[in-house]
Amino acid sequence: MANAPDNKLTSSSSELDLDRPNLEDYLPSGSMQEPRGKLRLRDLLDISPTLTEAAGAIVDDSFTRCFKSNPPEPWNWNVYLFPLWCLGVVIRYGILFPTRLETRISVVSNKSTCWFSYVVRNIVLPFTLLHLDISLMMGYLMHLNLICRVLVLTLGWIIFLSSFIPVHFLLKGNDKLRKKLELVTLANKRTSPWLSSIQRCLVELICSFFVASWTGVVKYHGPRPSRRPQQVFVANHTSMIDFIVLEQMTAFAVIMQKHPGWVGLLQSTILESVGCIWFNRTEAKDREIVARKLRDHVQGADNNPLLIFPEGTCVNNHYTVMFKKGAFELGCTVCPIAIKYNKIFVDAFWNSKKQSFTMHLLQLMTSWAVVCDVWYLEPQTLKPGETPIEFAERVRDIISLRAGLKKVPWDGYLKYSRPSPKHREQK
Repeated sequence: MANAPDNKLTSSSSELDLDRPNLEDYLPSGSMQEPRGKLRLRDLLDISPTLTEAAGAIVDDSFTRCFKSNPPEPWNWNVYLFPLWCLGVVIRYGILFPTRLETRISVVSNKSTCWFSYVVRNIVLPFTLLHLDISLMMGYLMHLNLICRVLVLTLGWIIFLSSFIPVHFLLKGNDKLRKKLELVTLANKRTSPWLSSIQRCLVELICSFFVASWTGVVKYHGPRPSRRPQQVFVANHTSMIDFIVLEQMTAFAVIMQKHPGWVGLLQSTILESVGCIWFNRTEAKDREIVARKLRDHVQGADNNPLLIFPEGTCVNNHYTVMFKKGAFELGCTVCPIAIKYNKIFVDAFWNSKKQSFTMHLLQLMTSWAVVCDVWYLEPQTLKPGETPIEFAERVRDIISLRAGLKKVPWDGYLKYSRPSPKHREQK
């Protein structure tokens, strides 16, 4: 009698096995004849493509990415941007939010006697100064904005000149003191002279104050440039502030047109200390001198990185004109830099024919902010069989693609040429 239940279990299990699929029917022929043993290398190689695809699908999940919120990049962690961001928080939560909330409640309830509407209108709004005229308030804010920026720039000049004048002028004429400081530098095993390092830091400092006076929101992408021999940096050109935006991060030695007035004074005193080179477009001899200075500069290991704007003139940041080949026939590595300005608050293009640089700076200082992106791109070298002109066009393609600019086949120097009187009469 004890074997009866066992027989029932055995029969029931056999009936269940009949319903199960036969695994041998799904296996390739001859696979069941192989003896079971250790996992072979051939088996691992057979499943490796499947594992690779599975791992790639997990890492690069393009489906989930479509429904994932992307937090904005932080932009306000700055000495001068963070206080403005805090002021914006006060305005948004102290003025805009109560106003919108009170308007919404009034529309929904259609009763001015609503208790919450009464509280907002009679308690919150007086403390947020909403009874002032909006246009008058905006006028006060604009004047306060300009005054604060002038104070920031003035403070920057005071700090800069109080340090630069002793370093540049007093030590420049005192050879004994300079040699003594250089001996201290060598004793500390520093690679760069003490005097030039101080001047480089001061130039970066004053450029940072200039950017702060515009409330510049500049994002730098890519590795920061370093001082190396046999390399030159090239960038698209929109305004003279391109140099200031790049100089606040790295002290470049720039090739620039000689300007009159206070800009020329800064060129001959402050910017000359970092190795900048000046030229005049109308002088043919300057081209030969500048070409020789360029070759000498890129050979020095201790010189500041060389920056060239190969377009030769300011373009409106929508297009790129032809690049001059001078920077591309030096036989060194070319490091492209793409600069793109956002016109949400102000147009950073400097039209030198209609506006002086002083008025251009004043326009930037009276705007809300100057928003800009800077990309340090991959270095490029001359390919075998490639001419300097083709090299320049290839680098222009890289910069235009990164900054979203359109290429046009025009020489930027045509901007400074005038048609002959005979041609005007014919027209």
